[in-house]
Amino acid sequence: MWSFLVSFLPRAVMQGMPLLYGSTGEILTEKAGNLNLGIPGIMYVGAISGVIGAFFYEQATQGGQMIGILAVLIPLLSCLLGSFLMGLLYCFLTVTLRANQNVTGLAMTTFGIGFGNFFGGSLIKLAHSEVPSLTFSNTCEYFGTGNYPGWLAYVGIVIALLTSLFLRYTRTGLHLRAVGENPATADAAGINVTRYKYAATTIGSMIAGLGGLYYVMECAHGTWANEGFGDRGWLAIALVIFTIWRPSVSILASILFGGLLILSEHLSLQLGIKDLYKLAPYVVTLLVLIIVSLRKKREDQPPQSLGLAYFREER
Repeated sequence: MWSFLVSFLPRAVMQGMPLLYGSTGEILTEKAGNLNLGIPGIMYVGAISGVIGAFFYEQATQGGQMIGILAVLIPLLSCLLGSFLMGLLYCFLTVTLRANQNVTGLAMTTFGIGFGNFFGGSLIKLAHSEVPSLTFSNTCEYFGTGNYPGWLAYVGIVIALLTSLFLRYTRTGLHLRAVGENPATADAAGINVTRYKYAATTIGSMIAGLGGLYYVMECAHGTWANEGFGDRGWLAIALVIFTIWRPSVSILASILFGGLLILSEHLSLQLGIKDLYKLAPYVVTLLVLIIVSLRKKREDQPPQSLGLAYFREER
């Protein structure tokens, strides 16, 4: 029991960081009025894109010494590119073509998971692996894999803090929030609604994609397995509601969610109740959602135009 308590906080931080990346990216997206339910798929694509980059770099340096900066940059840039393209696709469908945001997001989640499983399975075949997984032990060393969170965890915390400061204290952040609240008024004030929606969603997608890479390189210790990501993308969306659209609050909340996952899993094993641990974060989120709905404070509510397509002609 004592050893479990000593390792609890570092493990909670490690398990919570993918959720922090996902929720920070989604908060930035939603502040622009885009409800992106494709975050689970985007995180999955970000993970497999980083894995593809790591796989080919390790193959190219097989039997030789890896260059540390390249071992980090190649997976990182591959992850950012993959998640950026997913965010760009979402914007094209929902902002340019004005497709339904809910349907588009769910379709992108399905597509992203299928994309990841297809290329993950292909890499496993290319590597002639005897097990249905791939391990990048050489690459993950440069991400600080161990019993404590690596440098990518601190990057996630910094991104969440900067996003919070950006939204609250900068002119551009104010314009972004105006687009999310009332795009017609923002447009009349000379703010380019389309540009802000594209920028917020693509940048938010890249941030969320880093959560997928973090999970593979740190939580999974450099191992990719199809369907191994679980429901963390959905937990990231739940965390957005739990934190009432505040990136700074997401830092502690993500650690709380990570702790709930570990604690509930531990209790499930002790009590012999399978999959009980998966319920805990959702139950807590539902309670927060009920409390927020009852309070009805404006600062605790989502952007007014969230999930709605903007038609300039109807202004």
